[in-house]
Amino acid sequence: MMTVTSEHPAWPAISAGQKQEFRRDVRRKRLVSHLLVLPLLLFIALLFIGPILVMLSRSVENPELRAGLPTLAHNLSDWSGEGLPNPKIYQALAMDLVNPDLRSERAAAARRLNYEVPGYRTLVIGTARKIGQVQDEIIADPKAALIALDPRWGEMPYWHALRRAVSPTTSYYLLAALDLKVDDSGSVVRVEPEQRIFVDILMRSLWVSVVVTAVCLLVAFPVANYIVVAGPRMRALVLLSILLPFWTSLLVRTSAWIVVLQREGLVNDVLTGLSLVDDPLELIFNRFGVYVAMIHILLPFMVLPLYSVMQGIPSSYMRAAASLGARPLQAFWRVYLPMTLPGIGAGCLLTFILAVGYYITPALVGGAQDQMIGYFIAFFTNTRLNWGMASALSFILLSCILVLYVGLGRYVGIGRLVGIDK
Repeated sequence: MMTVTSEHPAWPAISAGQKQEFRRDVRRKRLVSHLLVLPLLLFIALLFIGPILVMLSRSVENPELRAGLPTLAHNLSDWSGEGLPNPKIYQALAMDLVNPDLRSERAAAARRLNYEVPGYRTLVIGTARKIGQVQDEIIADPKAALIALDPRWGEMPYWHALRRAVSPTTSYYLLAALDLKVDDSGSVVRVEPEQRIFVDILMRSLWVSVVVTAVCLLVAFPVANYIVVAGPRMRALVLLSILLPFWTSLLVRTSAWIVVLQREGLVNDVLTGLSLVDDPLELIFNRFGVYVAMIHILLPFMVLPLYSVMQGIPSSYMRAAASLGARPLQAFWRVYLPMTLPGIGAGCLLTFILAVGYYITPALVGGAQDQMIGYFIAFFTNTRLNWGMASALSFILLSCILVLYVGLGRYVGIGRLVGIDK
């Protein structure tokens, strides 16, 4: 009977020093590999992740009141929120309103308070303009003097708004992006019906993106399959026609659809010339125009991932399925389609993410009821200079995309769709 030893007789013994040297060599190589990718990680952190985090932090920052009304902000913490504040707080408010060095910061604070209560900006600016005329009354009785200047300083909603806005962080923007607000009692409630717009805008953006992604998939799948089976010349011609739009700016491509789809455009001229319609159709500045333009622009982002996967599928698989008795549709459904799932997953994710944040195309070819969330992010950034609201809408949009991504990964298997898992 053979005896199995723990050590092979031909293997030389390894000393403790050699083991330590081996470990040091492994650590050295690992450190070198980490240092090689460090510039890339720093580039991503500084130019991609960092700006996104800074932008998202704007959705909870609330510095305006502490900068524009600093004395009031310091003293307002002593107020419980029940009944009107004491004269000391009114005196602090008067000191900030009369201070000429705080003029620009006070205007920003007034604009921030106007988000809480419409008309607050005129209240702050108007009181600051007139308060110099009643300085003696302010010294004697600041509470009565301010209420005499404007009775709104004696109303609780305005002071509750001040108390909510004095915190260095706020949930106002994030709640407003969901059509919610904090009332005077501190409860989260829905805003008034005429102000509930952002949830509808978000749902509209998601729905338009889903429709565009689905149509792009239906159109791109046969196109990508044709490119694979076509001859070299035809393959090069079709790929060139798909890549050609990338040589033209997005603005030019979108504007071209306005020319083509307008009432006097090419499509309506053909339809009326063939007597298919009596009057020109409304094909632009509505949802139809948004769909057509976005599908045309985003179609290459669906075709290229599908083509890259399809060209790697051997044609012998379909012939083998046919030789085993499978009908063409059955072979396609059970053999070919599952193997294209990585391309379908990559194309759909790429197309959907690009579509949901689109701004220029819906703004140019869509109507007032067809604008997507990207339009309002740009509006609050460029027109209203409301970085907090723009950041909150961006945060909500990013959260929705992450939720959809995680949902696909949990219930569908995103790794299998994008080709990570076998």
